[in-house]
Amino acid sequence: MKILHTSDWHIGRTFFGEQVNEHLREVLDTLVEIVRDNEVDVVVVAGDVFDSTMPAASAYDLLTDVLIELHGTGAQVILTSGNHDSAARLRFQSRWAQASGIHVIARPELAFESVALSDEFGPVTFYGVPYLEPVLVRHLDGAPQSRAQAAVMRWATDLAREHLAANPTRSVLIGHCFAAGVPEEANAKDIERDLTAGGLDVVPLDTLEGFDYVALGHIHTRAQLRPQIRYSGAPLHYSFSEAGAVRGAWLIELDAQGFAGAQWLDLPVPRPLSRLHGTLSELLHDESFSPYRDNWVAAALTDQARPLDAMARLRTRFPHAVHVEHTPEVRVDRDEQTYQAKLAAAITDEQRVERFLEHTRNGVGASDIERDILAEVFAQFNAQEANR
Repeated sequence: MKILHTSDWHIGRTFFGEQVNEHLREVLDTLVEIVRDNEVDVVVVAGDVFDSTMPAASAYDLLTDVLIELHGTGAQVILTSGNHDSAARLRFQSRWAQASGIHVIARPELAFESVALSDEFGPVTFYGVPYLEPVLVRHLDGAPQSRAQAAVMRWATDLAREHLAANPTRSVLIGHCFAAGVPEEANAKDIERDLTAGGLDVVPLDTLEGFDYVALGHIHTRAQLRPQIRYSGAPLHYSFSEAGAVRGAWLIELDAQGFAGAQWLDLPVPRPLSRLHGTLSELLHDESFSPYRDNWVAAALTDQARPLDAMARLRTRFPHAVHVEHTPEVRVDRDEQTYQAKLAAAITDEQRVERFLEHTRNGVGASDIERDILAEVFAQFNAQEANR
């Protein structure tokens, strides 16, 4: 059996306020082609199908289009809910979809749902664990009285293992959580924050044992925790901390004995992410930055003083610049004299303005043009005062 493991589609998400649905559609169209070309039997989407608990109509339209296309390949599809999804909205019309081989697992009150599929070697049971909010499921029979994600995941996977022991087959667990052992390069520090106070806590790896393969979602970059326990990551870059990270999905194969290997399949990156560093003038005129013109751009400006209208000026060369910060290479050391003391020592209004500019602009006072303007303003003010 061939299984394509993907997750964290986040349909409806924006990138720094910019719409990316067209980019996501391009990537998911390629994913459909991968499924067709590799004769995939089952597509697994391990949570965070939508980015919001109240998706817009366009998000539903995109998901519907992609599911119809996946159905056309002949593959079965299994989706589980993540912490961004509304379980109730995600599973709307799921009973109809199941008749077409599209299985939506989003009922937290069941802890898990199983989907039994078969290949030439016999049955394979897929155990889908929807995102379990500890506070909202602890009233259920047997559920732990805990606020910890690790506890409810242990409860759900124990139940799945009991079911598997009574009905032995090859098996796949699908979950959405933060598992222990995520490598540093997977950008775990930039993990999507949970909607509950404190975020997701760590789920020990032994919680996930006992299955031939474990398809995880929640981390946005691929990660292999063990050969049979993996994250696929998101199909798009949703943060600059993911810049340069590959996008794709795992092609998993099960043979008669179980897990038989995994192959990484790349997905396209419609618009790469670039972090640029330099003065505003360098970014606007240096030819070495030309290759990044069409990228998403986050700029760190090293000018001594914060440039005016930096974003608007950056977008004249980088129309997809979405973030700018001021990080001067030289920072003026604060001496022992306080800002208030410097103001008190200033004699003229011009000196007071100069101290203010130096305090707010990393030691940079007024420019020649600014001094001319200030001189004119103060001259007009003094003339008005003299005529009173």
